[in-house]
This record gives sequence, C-alpha cells and structure tokens, in this order.
Amino acid sequence: MNLDFSEIFEKYEAIVAEVDAVFEKVKAEHGDCVTCSVGCSDCCHALFDLSLVEAVYLNTKFNERFEGQQRSDILDRADEADRQTYRVKREAFKASRDGALASEIMEMVSKSRVRCALLNDEDKCDLYDFRPITCRLYGIPTAIGGRAHTCAKTGFEGGKQYPTVKVEKIQDRLMELSRELAESINTSYAQLSDMLVPLSMALMNTYDAEFLGAQDEKAKAECAPCAAPASPEQPTEQPAEQPAAPGSAASAAFEGAPSCDSCGEAPGSSACDTCGGGTVWEIGGEKK
Repeated sequence: MNLDFSEIFEKYEAIVAEVDAVFEKVKAEHGDCVTCSVGCSDCCHALFDLSLVEAVYLNTKFNERFEGQQRSDILDRADEADRQTYRVKREAFKASRDGALASEIMEMVSKSRVRCALLNDEDKCDLYDFRPITCRLYGIPTAIGGRAHTCAKTGFEGGKQYPTVKVEKIQDRLMELSRELAESINTSYAQLSDMLVPLSMALMNTYDAEFLGAQDEKAKAECAPCAAPASPEQPTEQPAEQPAAPGSAASAAFEGAPSCDSCGEAPGSSACDTCGGGTVWEIGGEKK
C-alpha cells in the first residue's frame, strides 16, 4: 500500500514558511539581539520531541537525500542520541517518582546536552533546509507553559519587552495536522496522531503502511462490525476539542502585546513580561 502525504506536507511547509517569516521579522527589528550564525550549534544539543507530521516529514526527506555510508553514519549517530535521550527521560521519570516538582524536572531536562544526529563534523545540519520548527525558532524569544525562554547566546535582555512566540499555539496546529495525516490513511491505531518521538527515533523509524497501521477503505469497512459498542459502564470517547476561531485571543500564535488582555497571560508572569511592544503576532500576519 503506497502512502502519499504530499498534500499534508504542503500544509506543513506552509506553517514552516510562516514561522520563518516571523523569525526574519524579529531578526530585522532586533538584529543586534539575534546572534544565530553558521557554525553555532547550541540549539543542536537540545532535547525535544517531534509531532507525528514532523517526524514523518523529516524521515521522508532523510530517506530521499541520503544513502550508502553517509546514511549509515547518520543512523549510527541517531542510535547513540536515542540511547542518551532514553537515559535522560529515565532520570526524569525517577525524579518524578521521588516527588520532584514538574518545574524542577523540566529544568533538568532543558539542561541536558544530547547532540543531534543531523549535526555533522563541521557543526552544520545535514538536513538544514528541512529542520523542525523548534530548530527554526531557536534564537528568538519563545514562551512555553507561561514561561519565557531564549538562547543564552542571544542579546535579548531580561526585563525588556520583545515579540514572543507562543510555542503551544504552533504545536496545536502541528497536532491538528497529525490528526489529519492519521485520518488520511485510515489508521487502525487510535492514538497514532498523539505520538511524539525524539528526532533520532524519527530518523530510524520506517513510516510505512504497516508501521502506521494504514488500511484501505475496504479493510476499514470490513473491520467496522468488529468494534464493540461501549458498555454503559465504559466512558464514551469525548469529541475532539475544537480549534480556536481565527483572530481570537486563543488563536494567536505570536503574542507581543504588553496588555494582559492581549497576551492572555497572568499579570506579572514571565510570559507577560516579554510580550510587549504592542504587537500581536499571528501565524499568517501581524495585527495591531
């Protein structure tokens, strides 16, 4: 069974283009603060997971570009990175089990240095043109879980207001696109679209029909009678949360308004402190 994700990939690349445009605009307005340059690989040692759509996209581009010894070398690096990632996550699990606060665990994970499998010996990305969105945003202010972040090598100063990227809003769009991908192949795995994997695992996986649980319409129809209805004692599946309406406060991916009514953060929070300038950033445009 051949899988065609070309339409899904076009939608993903449209999000990438919008993210790149915002990065360039922040760089143009705060060029003295954005210090990203060729050879700087600080962001290539961060620990993060990819949504399903990004994992499949990156895997596809990797398989299209590399073969032979170079491919084998990258996969060897991916295997080592995956082992390191597992160790970090195991320590995080132990800390959680022992009663550590979530903030403490997040700080521990954020300080972990796992070298990306795509970082070559020249400290350059072997798939730079197709790098994940997380990599594209590194170097400008972001807000995750209500906390502001930026690369320590930048010139952004604490206490000052800068346009800030609300990462959760972008992740919401990626998860929605992942659900669309899963639906397009009639997957037999109910939670496939919720899958998150490290970049190293995304390179090593084989995202074929068997791995993704893809089934054609005939197989889906034949399997439908086998699904037992939920008993009264069993909770029925809740409808998926609807995305926020375009232009609403909840839909803003890029927030830059100093007013808490605009940025949606609690007064005095770190995310609110960095949302300033009176600019509200959204994917696809800027509004005043």
